[in-house]
Amino acid sequence: MYVVSQLVKETIPNYLAGLPIPDSIGGWFRLGVRDWLALIPPTAVIGGVSYYSYLTIKKARENGTVNPSIRKDIPKVVDFVDIEDITEKASFCRCWRSKNWPYCDGAHGQHNKDTGDNVGPIVVRHKEKK
Repeated sequence: MYVVSQLVKETIPNYLAGLPIPDSIGGWFRLGVRDWLALIPPTAVIGGVSYYSYLTIKKARENGTVNPSIRKDIPKVVDFVDIEDITEKASFCRCWRSKNWPYCDGAHGQHNKDTGDNVGPIVVRHKEKK
């Protein structure tokens, strides 16, 4: 823990304080080759962090679509299943990843693993009247 504390409290601030960052726009034109070379590592780190953040946000937006592939040619997907057609019970997909839409094929398992979600099917049972 001491190493991390030393790094955060002293090493990084001392390194950043020693960088040749000019006070004015004209100062950038007076930097020498050594000064420009000293600015490459922090610039690369900032660029890498920015690019990784961009990829993370882009992936989050792509995963934000609930329905990735089911009947995308129509504006609203609606299915009707008559209860009389259900013998014992039927499992219906709620994750929109089933290849057997609207029935569940277990695709939510991989979806949950990939996204940290906890979605499962809706199970409709045929209940006998007493």
